[in-house]
Amino acid sequence: MEREEIERLLHREELRLASIPKRAAAFFLDEFLLSLLLVISLWDTFAAVENTFELIQLSQQFTLEYIGLKIVYQTFFVMMYGATIGKMMVRIRIIELPGFEKPSFASALNRAVIRIVSEMLFYLGFVWAIMDPLKRAWHDLSAKTLVIES
Repeated sequence: MEREEIERLLHREELRLASIPKRAAAFFLDEFLLSLLLVISLWDTFAAVENTFELIQLSQQFTLEYIGLKIVYQTFFVMMYGATIGKMMVRIRIIELPGFEKPSFASALNRAVIRIVSEMLFYLGFVWAIMDPLKRAWHDLSAKTLVIES
């Protein structure tokens, strides 16, 4: 879909794009919740750490598990509710184009995976959203989604 057509449909449906600050707040809330979940689930292991070097090594040991947790979390919540817990807290949600519906499983999974890739590439995909007229990050472009106000 072309930008003008998307803007026209948003206007017709009386939908507003989510602001970058709200998206950033949702991102940090989700990261906090997932990090807390990881630390709680591995509490015995983290409690045994005696210095910063051991903490860094331990964190590196669980990087793949954390990435997997993030993909499952993002995919599940986006597919089921159209928003993660962080997005729900700041009252924004994700819609799939062209129907403005909750994202499908394939779209939610695509979005979650490309989001991880963007994070690994110094968050460049997130920076992209600042410059995009429709505030789409790489994962939104790939999954054909928009983030709107709830």
